[in-house]
Amino acid sequence: MVVRAGIEDQRLQGHCGVDMEMVSDALWMQGCSKDDRGHATFELGATWIHGSHGNPIYHLAEANGLLEETTDGERSVGRISRYSKNGVACYLTNRGRRIPKDVVEEFSDLYNEVYNLTQEFFRHGKPVNAESQNSVGVFTREEVRNRIRDDPDDPEATKRLKLAMIQQYLKVESCESSSHSIDEVSLSAFGEWTEIPGAHHIIPSGFMRVVELLAEGIPAHVIQLGKPVRCVHWDQASARPRGPEIEPRGEGDHNHDTGEGSQGGEEPRGSGREEDEQWPVVVECEDCEVIPADHVIVTVSLGVLKRQHASFFRPGLPAEKVAAIHRLGIGTTDKIFLEFEEPFWGPECNSLQFVWEDEAESRTLTYPPELWYRKICGFDVLYPPERYGHVLSGWICGEEALVMEKCDDEAVAEICTEMLRQFTGNPNIPKPRRILRSAWGSDPYFRGSYSYTQVGSSGADVEKLAKPLPYTESSKTAPMQVLFSGEATHRKYYSTTHGALLSGQREAARLIEMYRDLFQQGT
Repeated sequence: MVVRAGIEDQRLQGHCGVDMEMVSDALWMQGCSKDDRGHATFELGATWIHGSHGNPIYHLAEANGLLEETTDGERSVGRISRYSKNGVACYLTNRGRRIPKDVVEEFSDLYNEVYNLTQEFFRHGKPVNAESQNSVGVFTREEVRNRIRDDPDDPEATKRLKLAMIQQYLKVESCESSSHSIDEVSLSAFGEWTEIPGAHHIIPSGFMRVVELLAEGIPAHVIQLGKPVRCVHWDQASARPRGPEIEPRGEGDHNHDTGEGSQGGEEPRGSGREEDEQWPVVVECEDCEVIPADHVIVTVSLGVLKRQHASFFRPGLPAEKVAAIHRLGIGTTDKIFLEFEEPFWGPECNSLQFVWEDEAESRTLTYPPELWYRKICGFDVLYPPERYGHVLSGWICGEEALVMEKCDDEAVAEICTEMLRQFTGNPNIPKPRRILRSAWGSDPYFRGSYSYTQVGSSGADVEKLAKPLPYTESSKTAPMQVLFSGEATHRKYYSTTHGALLSGQREAARLIEMYRDLFQQGT
């Protein structure tokens, strides 16, 4: 059985005589959400296939004619690619000035040099000077700042602009890592994340097409959407037969804030199996149905595990796994789509990047709630207009994204319009005709966008998160009762859709190998 089925776990059905059932609490598949407006698909979740050489998502999409190339694969501004490899990014200041192209290019070259240095701490075992400096943001900010100040050729005005650009680039990095701030990302572990070579691609028809392709070989009746899971009861067979006495719980006993729950003392409903059958795992759903299984693959997000692991598993998770869950990081990266009647940007512009000149000396990426909009790093131009219309896609992350999620559409549209007027120096920019935005942080089935290695964590924590339960092997204990997949469980490719898919294939392979060995032992 797969709990919270998504892009991770579509390849087990049919192997070694395995019967599989998938239940998902949300009404869409994990990691892929879209909104169709007219003939265009606006991705609220996964947007790009990052890299092509050996990327299973790329090869699946390419084989089915879904792809459109968007970048040349060179890292110019980070993992958040642009929708078009054509045109230039327009860097604008809050005083309505455009930063000269040569200044932007000089700063970009300098920043990328320092970015490459951040990879060396993990890849070459370079020691971090002190734990207080074990931060990608702290290291990058100080290294870039010192190089700018030490440059004898730049006038002071140019240095001030470049110093202010540091914060803008770090906001982009924060969105890419889905952290509240890149200051919270571990420097010593940063280089373990691996970028797949090759161009980035989008899927014009929507990333959901990938999930649909993966699910084509799975009978529809085994997939249940809109069926929230309350609790995974594991290690059952050694203690009691199928049909465990699941204690009725009121609202205070679990912190799911959606689903029907247990009403009026209603007892959980069984599956109709024989009562004397023994099952090591029983999944209790919010509608009081209980589903027995030999194995459960849990693919819920790290954000859900952080918030609900204590009530989601009985018995509770081992202390080592709980500690790993708490050490690893997950934050919120949201998108804000603004649709305009006509473009106010030039045809050569592929993005509008916001640089606050008063942040030249800033050492933080945290803002008070009323200034949440300062965390918006910029807006990309969606291309081509024949498909999307005249649409900008903004990026915001962290606690400020959570504040944005609580605002209504009208307030967000008004603030974004004022920012665009301020940074372009054009007071006549009209309000957008429509706004569309994501809300991954407040979504109870996600509680964030994707994971990162937080300061104090490492790839070893990813391995601990992925380790199946139970830990110990015994003739009296069924093996591999609860397995874990999802992007947060992939040591090299966390935060990506290909990492999610590969993690699901990894867990399926564990079970296939185990049953193959059992079959060979029995012949």
